[in-house]
Amino acid sequence: MTAIEDDRGWPALPVTGWQDTRDTLQLWTQIVGKTKLALAPPLNHWWGISLFVSARGLTTGLMPYRSGGLEVGFDFVDHTLSLETTGGQRRTMALERRSVADFYAEYRRHLSDLGVEAPIYPVPVELADVIRFDQDTVHASYDPGAVHDFWRSLVSTSTVFSRFRAQFRQKASPVHFFWGSFDLAVTRFSGRPAPEHPGGVPNCPDRVMREAYNAELSSCGYWPGGDGEGVFYSYAYPEPKGFRDAVLSTPGAGFDAGLGEFVLPYAEVRQADDPAGRLLDFLHETFQVAADKAAWPRT
Repeated sequence: MTAIEDDRGWPALPVTGWQDTRDTLQLWTQIVGKTKLALAPPLNHWWGISLFVSARGLTTGLMPYRSGGLEVGFDFVDHTLSLETTGGQRRTMALERRSVADFYAEYRRHLSDLGVEAPIYPVPVELADVIRFDQDTVHASYDPGAVHDFWRSLVSTSTVFSRFRAQFRQKASPVHFFWGSFDLAVTRFSGRPAPEHPGGVPNCPDRVMREAYNAELSSCGYWPGGDGEGVFYSYAYPEPKGFRDAVLSTPGAGFDAGLGEFVLPYAEVRQADDPAGRLLDFLHETFQVAADKAAWPRT
């Protein structure tokens, strides 16, 4: 095995084994993500506020600030969070068993020490039952092994999603991590407008969903939630007639009426002889259903 190979590219990741850690980590990513919301220029569909998979975890990328910039990165190898400025300043904090309130307080201190003023609305988004970041002593779990395995699954998924994105020559999103919903996603667009989204997402202004879904799209992603080991998903907005009735040929895939999406269990992918090939087949097949049912323009 060479220095850049890893035989755990698709590790087992039972939700029950790391759910408390996952929920805590999601809130930590929301705190960091809201820093990007405060500092980064707005882009269509909220692309400007997402995180990206890095060689060690997740990163904001460079966020402009005054005459320089700030980058915040989760390191899921050494389990630290780093805050680095273009002026050469650096602060780190440990990723370990600690409450969201403790994480939030130390993070805000580091921003202040670096001279960064970034207003962060201290309430989680896109979750039904929430506690203010500065008051949350309930979520305080961190399993470094599970977090590392989750990152490895993100690396493998990101590689497949990047191949899928590259095969589409029209408008497409980056392959990016949304901290609100805690999923890795990539989206293709038909080029046509979409009807106004109804909103209704918990603790999320309707205008956020309306901006995200103001164009006809086919979106796919990886969500480490639900039963089992999480799922890969694919949906269309607006959902075309007959979309959910399509019968897929990808083994293990089908439509989940509760989610309103086609899903392929993560465990099905990691146990396949060719995990990347199985996932890519799912992405292509579900996109084709969306494009055919909605009669997308072809170029």
